[in-house]
Amino acid sequence: MTSKLLTIREVANILNLTEKEVVDLAQAGEIPAYKVGGVYLRFKKEQLDHVRHKIKPNESLVSIEGTAFERAKDFIYHNDFYIASLVIIFLLLYFIVTL
Repeated sequence: MTSKLLTIREVANILNLTEKEVVDLAQAGEIPAYKVGGVYLRFKKEQLDHVRHKIKPNESLVSIEGTAFERAKDFIYHNDFYIASLVIIFLLLYFIVTL
C-alpha cells in the first residue's frame, strides 16, 4: 500500500517551518525528499516523524532570560503602539468627561 506524499507546504505546517526552510533542509539532505517529475519535492510522513526531533530538538522548551527590567523593556518595545494608543484613548476620555 502506498502512502500519500506530502507537499512542501504540508511539511512546513507539520514541522512549524517556512517553506524555504523546508526546501533548504531537503537540499542539505537533513530531510529525506523525493522529486516528482524532476521538479516537485515530495516527502513521506513516516520519514518526517523520524527526523522531526533532529531538526528542532528543543521545540517544546521555552526559556525566559534576562532580568525583570529587561523583560519589561522588551515588552514595551514590542507593544509600544498599543501602549501609546491606550494612553491617548484615556487622555481623550478624561478630557471628554471633565468638559
